[in-house]
Amino acid sequence: MDNPGRTPQHLWQWLVAAAIAVAAIYLLSPILTPFLLAAILAYICNPLVGRMTSRRVPRTLATALVLLLLLLCMLVLLVVLLPLLIRQVRAIADQAPVFIDWLRAAAAPRLEELLGVQLEIAMVRDWVTAHLADIRDFALKLLPKLTSGGLAVVGFLVNLVLVPLVLFYFLRDWDRIIAGIDAMIPRRYYGRISQLAREIDEVLGQFLRGQLLVMLCMALFYTVGLWLVGLDYALSVGIFAGLVTFVPYLGIIVGVVLATLTSLLQFQELTPLLLVWGVFILASMVEGYLLVPWLVGERIGLHPVVVIFALLAFGSLFGFFGVLLALPVSAALLVWARHLRRDYLASGMYRQ
Repeated sequence: MDNPGRTPQHLWQWLVAAAIAVAAIYLLSPILTPFLLAAILAYICNPLVGRMTSRRVPRTLATALVLLLLLLCMLVLLVVLLPLLIRQVRAIADQAPVFIDWLRAAAAPRLEELLGVQLEIAMVRDWVTAHLADIRDFALKLLPKLTSGGLAVVGFLVNLVLVPLVLFYFLRDWDRIIAGIDAMIPRRYYGRISQLAREIDEVLGQFLRGQLLVMLCMALFYTVGLWLVGLDYALSVGIFAGLVTFVPYLGIIVGVVLATLTSLLQFQELTPLLLVWGVFILASMVEGYLLVPWLVGERIGLHPVVVIFALLAFGSLFGFFGVLLALPVSAALLVWARHLRRDYLASGMYRQ
């Protein structure tokens, strides 16, 4: 039986180890990004590899096939989306003076009457016309940086080779990695830690895989809806809005802004704009009342406010590495908080 007097010493050892781990993560976060990204992708793809191995496909071959399928999907998405976004930026820049003329002739008189102020639309048009080439060149230079990483994906070009390589080894050796971690758990706390790990796996797995399906469904819904409305570049707007759905409310905000701007430049009428807004209102209802409860599950408990705060907080501390780390850590803290609450309700402190 363990000596109770040694418990504080063990506690301090765990606290020191945790502090060292946090400091190491903070200092090494720039180079840890591809490894964490590969680990998350391996976690998502591992069930598919497991199903293939259960049908007597060798683990290495199954890993290679899944990795090839994943790379093919990303390549198709990049080849389709990037040219469309570049064309859309060029079209918006080219049509900006026409839109400003329409704004001055049709919308400005109503706004002046409503607000009681004089709007200098002509001055804005002259400035945009004079700097149109500079604006378009800047946008086209900025767009590849944003889509290839920039602020969102640190060192994408460098990690382009590293992530698939690390992902391959993670997927191939996933069972051995988990078994090694399991063997390192102190036997005294094995039961409690194993239970926590199972619950974290259930919460995180259902959230990540369900959210991935939600993103794909929303991208399809946005694209089809905007195409039926007749919006130019419905494919690029729909896919981009769907892919950023993992951040609550960001997908619909980005989609509404892009679609509204495109609609005003294309139609210069109110009725098509209302139809575009109707697509996003309907999409929001489908996501909130059908897709999320069905694919993600309300019992997970990752509230949108918690997700937003975690993404912003970890992103501010660790950059894109922190964004990747936010949801796994949030899921773990959520499960831990549930256990602490259950222990507290069962303790004498609560019953007094």
